[in-house]
Amino acid sequence: MKVLVKKVQQVLYVLLPCVLQLCCAQTQGVTVCDGTKNLLSTTGNSEIMYNLMKTRYNNCDIVMGNLEITMMDHTRDFSFLESIKEVTGYILFAINEFSRLPLHHLRIIRGSTLYEDQYALAVMANYQRDGEHGLQELGLTHLTEILRGGVKIIQNKYLSYAPQVNWLDIVKDGTAQIMIEDNGPEKPCHKACGDVPCWGPGNDTCQILTKTVCAPQCSGRCFGRNPSECCHVECAGGCTGPKDTDCFACRNFNNSGSCVPQCPQTMIYNRLTYRMEPNPNAKYQYGSICVTQCPKNFVVDGSSCVSNCPSDKMEVEKNDVKTCEPCKGLCPKVCHGTSWTDSNSETVDARNIESFINCTKIQGSLNFLVTGIEGDAYNNVPPLDPEKLKIFNTVEEITDFLNIQSWPASMSDLSVFSNLQTIQGRKLYKSYALLVVKINSLTSLGLRSLQNINNGAVYIKGNKNLCYHDTVNWTQLLGSRPQKRSRLLAITNNQKKDECVKGKHVCHPLCSSDGCWGPGPDQCVSCKKYSRGGTCVPDCMFLTGKQREFATKSGECLPCHPECKVQEGKETCTGPGANKCLACASLKDGPHCVSMCPEGVMGQEGTIFKYPDKRGHCKPCHNNCI
Repeated sequence: MKVLVKKVQQVLYVLLPCVLQLCCAQTQGVTVCDGTKNLLSTTGNSEIMYNLMKTRYNNCDIVMGNLEITMMDHTRDFSFLESIKEVTGYILFAINEFSRLPLHHLRIIRGSTLYEDQYALAVMANYQRDGEHGLQELGLTHLTEILRGGVKIIQNKYLSYAPQVNWLDIVKDGTAQIMIEDNGPEKPCHKACGDVPCWGPGNDTCQILTKTVCAPQCSGRCFGRNPSECCHVECAGGCTGPKDTDCFACRNFNNSGSCVPQCPQTMIYNRLTYRMEPNPNAKYQYGSICVTQCPKNFVVDGSSCVSNCPSDKMEVEKNDVKTCEPCKGLCPKVCHGTSWTDSNSETVDARNIESFINCTKIQGSLNFLVTGIEGDAYNNVPPLDPEKLKIFNTVEEITDFLNIQSWPASMSDLSVFSNLQTIQGRKLYKSYALLVVKINSLTSLGLRSLQNINNGAVYIKGNKNLCYHDTVNWTQLLGSRPQKRSRLLAITNNQKKDECVKGKHVCHPLCSSDGCWGPGPDQCVSCKKYSRGGTCVPDCMFLTGKQREFATKSGECLPCHPECKVQEGKETCTGPGANKCLACASLKDGPHCVSMCPEGVMGQEGTIFKYPDKRGHCKPCHNNCI
């Protein structure tokens, strides 16, 4: 066991530089470090935890997250914490034996996350159970604000001074819980402190009061008792003067030394084009700092640096910048398909069907065999519920092949794959990328979105009721290949064409000569006239209907902008966008129809305010207006 522990220690020491690189990032001369969320649990022995902590926080200015120090003995040197000025989450000191915590540069605890959902600072049971060692001083001599959450200081046998501190001056929220119980004896402050509480016995440990001593005219913090000595509204924790550059810390964001309510926005209003356009001087929110670019291990989401994109966005790299962009429908999700070898074949069945939920790309192949569709009594696999096949509606790409040798008798098409666009054919079943074999229930394929089969041939045989397949231009789907068409297409022994015509299994009249995948105007390969949402239509709603439309060059009907005013007897718009309306439903800002004039919008030269004139045109307010 000792040998194993020693090996683990050696591995961790080797990894320490990597941990530092992952946990810390320097931007604009400020080192930001990731905090922890271990609460009172630990991994490894005290020596390992101490060295990981030392590596994580050495030379750190801002802890992004929680600062947790637990179960450390009295021999540990925590001088590496001296550089910390801000903690965005909570601070937890518990079950330690050392005498003093050197956090005398800490200015602010933001409390974005709270210990026990209510405390930004928790100091508990810091003493040696059978000895004389324990926490005697907190050493938070410059802590002047806790933005959110309360304080819990309990059962610190030797701790004096800190329990006597005026916590109401530090805690912003007057309703936050302040629990101070069972600590050490009260001790007198240095005479230099007068009637002000202190953090320790020295003349440099007097508490800095920045709230309870302020004049009534001050709405936040102050740097003196006079009405003219109020801090700027964007200051947190106090200040040395009235300007936004005199703050001890920033309530919201620090923009190159100035405290601001928000960082310079990524989009600003252009007075000349009347549009919101990219701001060349934009900055991003990284914790409480405005930065010109996010650290390398972060991505840009709107105007913020985040570690991961939200669930409805995907990571995209443009011009060497990683950004989060909204997904069009479902976000890409890659799933492993079913395996196939000469000796073993895996099928989609009742056991694995739910592993394909929300998949957009199948890495591998999909096999539908009789043991999956009808069940496998020998292996206790029940029959597959046909309704569950709708799970495949989200699949857009299969990297290997699609092999359908069995299908529910109640289903007359393969429309569960109606969004499948590409079969790559990287690995093939024999030489085939698409196989549909002896499915008597099929009357049409229903693969309405299929555009490319990049490698491999097509095998559609023995489907005695299958129609429409012969109308599709399979050569176009297969692309330019050196092989002859006859070698790439094995499509035989399906329903005869004249029988299909007799049964009226023919393409809809709105389909073009490119063919169709099944009955109805939504199964056309392309449209004779116009299309709306994938369905062929005789006309767009140019002149009729509540929602008027325009047509793209490809014949797709798209709605006019909501701010366009519906016209009688003529077209409402000529294209997409609020600048393509023939008339505006509400107001007009330059060439653009708008629901309201710009009000409080960031511009190149400050904030933009406009008002509507009698004609409903947006005009700029006078420069003297505030």
